[in-house]
Amino acid sequence: MAAVEEEKTLQDELSLPILLADRVIKLAQEAESSKQDCSELAKQVDRLSQLLRSAVRLASTTQSVYDRPVRRIVAEVNKNLDRALNLVRKCKHSGILRQVFAITTTADFRKVLNLLESSIGDMKWVISIFDADGANLSLPPIASNDPILSWVWSSIATVQMGQLKARVDAANELASLARDNDRNKKIIVDEGGVTPLLKLLKESSSPDAQIAAANALINLATDSERVRFIADALGIPFIVQVLGDSPMKVQVLLVKLVAQMAELDADAQEEFARENVTRPLVSLLAMDTVLEEPKINSGKTSILSIVQINKELTGKPGSFQTHSSLTSNPSFSSHHSDGSIRGGYYKKEKDVESPELKHKLKVGCAEALWKLCRESLINSRKVTETKGMICLAKIIEKEENDLQINCLLTVKEIVSVAESCPDLRRAAFKTNSPAAKAVVDQLLNVIQEGTPALQIPAINSIGCLARTFSARETRIVGPLVACLGAANVDVATEAATALAKFVSPDNFNCVEHSKAIIEFEGVPPLMRLLKFDGKPQLQGTKLLCYLSVHVGNSKALEQARALNALEGARSAAAQHPDLREVYPKAIHHLALYQAGAHPHRQAYTP
Repeated sequence: MAAVEEEKTLQDELSLPILLADRVIKLAQEAESSKQDCSELAKQVDRLSQLLRSAVRLASTTQSVYDRPVRRIVAEVNKNLDRALNLVRKCKHSGILRQVFAITTTADFRKVLNLLESSIGDMKWVISIFDADGANLSLPPIASNDPILSWVWSSIATVQMGQLKARVDAANELASLARDNDRNKKIIVDEGGVTPLLKLLKESSSPDAQIAAANALINLATDSERVRFIADALGIPFIVQVLGDSPMKVQVLLVKLVAQMAELDADAQEEFARENVTRPLVSLLAMDTVLEEPKINSGKTSILSIVQINKELTGKPGSFQTHSSLTSNPSFSSHHSDGSIRGGYYKKEKDVESPELKHKLKVGCAEALWKLCRESLINSRKVTETKGMICLAKIIEKEENDLQINCLLTVKEIVSVAESCPDLRRAAFKTNSPAAKAVVDQLLNVIQEGTPALQIPAINSIGCLARTFSARETRIVGPLVACLGAANVDVATEAATALAKFVSPDNFNCVEHSKAIIEFEGVPPLMRLLKFDGKPQLQGTKLLCYLSVHVGNSKALEQARALNALEGARSAAAQHPDLREVYPKAIHHLALYQAGAHPHRQAYTP
């Protein structure tokens, strides 16, 4: 039944109260009692009927009617007309006995007249929202207990049906209301405000309209439920399309919206991937960045490696349209993403935009990529299949502050996904890949020269790639060992965590990496890390256990009294599942290899 009601047109909805009004007027004219009251009631109903008929005419001649408040008001009008109909029916009875049982009072009429007066006020408001100038700030009686509802209705109606300038002003009003509190956000979404805002976002002739719509959507998209609502309203294809073909001041807001939605809702994150949002984001991030062509290694080059290198090289360096090679990839040929390469109209504008605005856009793009790639295989893969990795490496090398750290965090998320996805790891981080080498070089540079805020994600990233490095890659292990002795405990802890991945039994080169850590004198700073409580002790103990299993006969471990240190951490090790298996093995190995030095000590048996 509900589905049938939803299928009714607005004209059908308005026809019922018109018929009811006609019946009320007819019965009022035929009344045999309370004739004066019935006459007054008939006049009110006639006024209401005229307003209903005017609404029908306006609805039939207005395109894209915002009908949500109209349907709410019409439902209330129907109830009030039903009350009036029941009242005048009682006045038609003849005979003394019937009049006794159907008695009506002036108070009954006064109550119904008041209700009809409210309905007349509501219908006047309905007619006013069809006004082309959109300047309607009146309060319908139906919303007298909740003025915000009326304000939202008026603003949404104007965004949907008004002239462009009025639509912009109304969208700004909705943005302001949404910024105030969560209740306002809910009302705007529940009352159908999302779709008109998305349509306004596509007004390419008016950047002001796009900015107003984007601001309103940003203020609405602050929890997963509302983000999902925007996505269900087909908002993501709209956003991606406009992002690729709009002025920079609009793009700054759209990349913020993308980042916000991707962070709050995993489904939206994946839908952005299907719409290829990473392509315009990488293109914008690479704007004004000279991407040097990676040198091809001497020797025989396979067709596959040539294809891979061509994927990583993209057109003319430094141009906004350097992503031309991206379009040759079939995965980027959807009709939604063509907007990201139609930037010719705004190309000149981008060339003359202020450096501050360009920088702000790049920061936003990097943040959006970071949020999109978090725990997302499809987004991470798409970034690695473009010039994205070389671009990220270049920015990490040249930039600083927010732009640098956002790019670094993007790399961190990509390698975190690659750590648990062998296919992505092998495809994107092969040792002979110029893009992979560029990224690793910059990560090492940050580890050696960066601040703790930069070192921690860089160290984490290298740890995630631990299984991609050969035993000969001692240049990787050395900087990590140096960080074990860092004054910042968080940096030292992160270094221990990363090194543990190098020497984990899951790593094919664990023994060689263990020897490298010993050679780089990693044991003394590791022993100092064990003196801290909590995570530093846990990660330090794990690393020491792995070293003890692989190179338990090391003189450095014996001199550092590693066996005593591990035995002192017994209670802490017992509380962590990661250590329950390796801890007794480590004790056993150290006791076994150091038995000659301590003949009085019995070998530990797990």
